[in-house]
Amino acid sequence: MKLLSTVAGLLAFVSVIKAQVTFQNSSQTILRVDNGSYAPNGPVEEVHYYYNQWPIGLAAASDGRIFVCYTRGTEAYTLGVTVNTTAEVAYPSQALNLPVSELNTTFNGIQFGSANASAFVSVQALYITTATASRPETLWVLDTGRPTIMDARGAPTMPYAQPGGPKLVAINIANNSIYQTYTFPSSVHYPDSYMNDLRFDLRNESEVPFSTGKGVAYINDSSNEGRNGFIIVDLGTGDSWRRLTQDPSVLRTPNNVPSYQGFPFYLKQIGQPIQWQPEGLDGIQLSTDGKTMYYSPLTSDYMYSVPTYNLLQRPQDPLAELAAHNNVSSLGQRGGQANGFEGDSNGLVYMSMPEQNAINIYNPSTLQAELYVRDPRILWADSMSVCSDGYIYYNINQLPYQAQWNNGTDLRTFPGAVLRSKLPGNGTKATALYVV
Repeated sequence: MKLLSTVAGLLAFVSVIKAQVTFQNSSQTILRVDNGSYAPNGPVEEVHYYYNQWPIGLAAASDGRIFVCYTRGTEAYTLGVTVNTTAEVAYPSQALNLPVSELNTTFNGIQFGSANASAFVSVQALYITTATASRPETLWVLDTGRPTIMDARGAPTMPYAQPGGPKLVAINIANNSIYQTYTFPSSVHYPDSYMNDLRFDLRNESEVPFSTGKGVAYINDSSNEGRNGFIIVDLGTGDSWRRLTQDPSVLRTPNNVPSYQGFPFYLKQIGQPIQWQPEGLDGIQLSTDGKTMYYSPLTSDYMYSVPTYNLLQRPQDPLAELAAHNNVSSLGQRGGQANGFEGDSNGLVYMSMPEQNAINIYNPSTLQAELYVRDPRILWADSMSVCSDGYIYYNINQLPYQAQWNNGTDLRTFPGAVLRSKLPGNGTKATALYVV
């Protein structure tokens, strides 16, 4: 009888414990609870919803338009613009988005992306520079030239790039017309390169070392094949060159296992063994004086910097690459792995933190990382854009749940979204590097 009562007591105790630890409403406990939210500068606002395609990049213009891009598979267009809170259309036109049937070709059984330099193949990133006396407000479009192709099993493959397909395109958003296109030789953009993001310094040659007076673009090569590094473009001549290729600071951390929404993540692709995220150099951001480039790989807890002087030195200098490697600085850990970067007029560097559903700040004044905003809706902020209205806009695309990373099963739930948050300290778009 005593044994039975003891067992009954234990069962009752376990039942109470279960009731206490499985609650869904935090108001039901007296314990401190992480509510998953932090937004001291004002609420996180929902600006736009994606119902047809999952976005990658975005750029917020001064006239209120939001330009968006989608890496290409079977979608009708890769570059678009929002027309209301739930829809986008091809930009600048459907005709300038290459038809799906022309995205790739085959030579001797090997897939290659299109070499078409006049239409968009697969756009990865966007950036807006403000209007100056010599240049209109410009939407800069980074086309990888490498669409994603599905084989008969549904496994993703990415064709090699051909010169002409990978390109940097400048669009005057006042009249929606292309006014400049830059392509790359195969010695700079390798067939297996993958351009991921871009930043600009448009000042004259007295302020940008080694430039010809029309400014420079900095582009990161985040290729999964591993030859990561920077590509620099002289916007006056179109010349381009590489820096920091294969430096340890731009490479992925091997065998890295992040956690998204609490679940350890392994890369699972059809026809491939289970492995780890292979992407290297991802986030990049210039300091407001243009002298420092901040950057990091996706699969690293560490942030790095290098003087832009070392990135700008021309290939004719035999010591240029050696000097760049020698001048890399580690800024230490920043609270987790980070995806894209962005910056504001106060010199703060914003870092998307997909493991924490958050955006952190690196503050060059305090040399520390700080939490900026955290919200359960931030399921992978894939691109960020600071606008002149004092807000930072960011895409939410649930990337870890995409079919390509989950054995062909798409676990995402529409809609995707554009969110925005108020910048701290009256911050706004940094424009000092666009004044000539």
